[in-house]
Amino acid sequence: MGAAWLARRIGLVKTMVFTHLPSSLLLIAVPFSPSLKGAILLFLCREALVEMDVPTRQSYVAAVVLPNERTFASGITNLARNIFWAIGSTVAGFFMQSVAFSAPLVIGGGAKISYDLLLYRAFRKLRAPEEH
Repeated sequence: MGAAWLARRIGLVKTMVFTHLPSSLLLIAVPFSPSLKGAILLFLCREALVEMDVPTRQSYVAAVVLPNERTFASGITNLARNIFWAIGSTVAGFFMQSVAFSAPLVIGGGAKISYDLLLYRAFRKLRAPEEH
């Protein structure tokens, strides 16, 4: 609901990026919280924002690709996300053991910020037809 409202005002790409960036910063902040309650609060605030990009991403992909390519484009997008989710636990475990217990949160947040900045740079000028 919040994503649709925001997308109407600032556009689909900006909604994806501008909800993900604070979410990623909150994720990075979790291990630096001085208390468990603070860490939980930061993580819950992050969770409120982290999935706001899903409906806007799906809407954007459907709007900017040809109708006969939408299923393929949606499938590739979801496949890429699921592959990283599948290997994420193994990679996180490695970093927790060899670097620091909090490393997956900091590295994951940094990776998401990089992804968002690259996404914005690549697609900020390619607006969905309904945004014109």
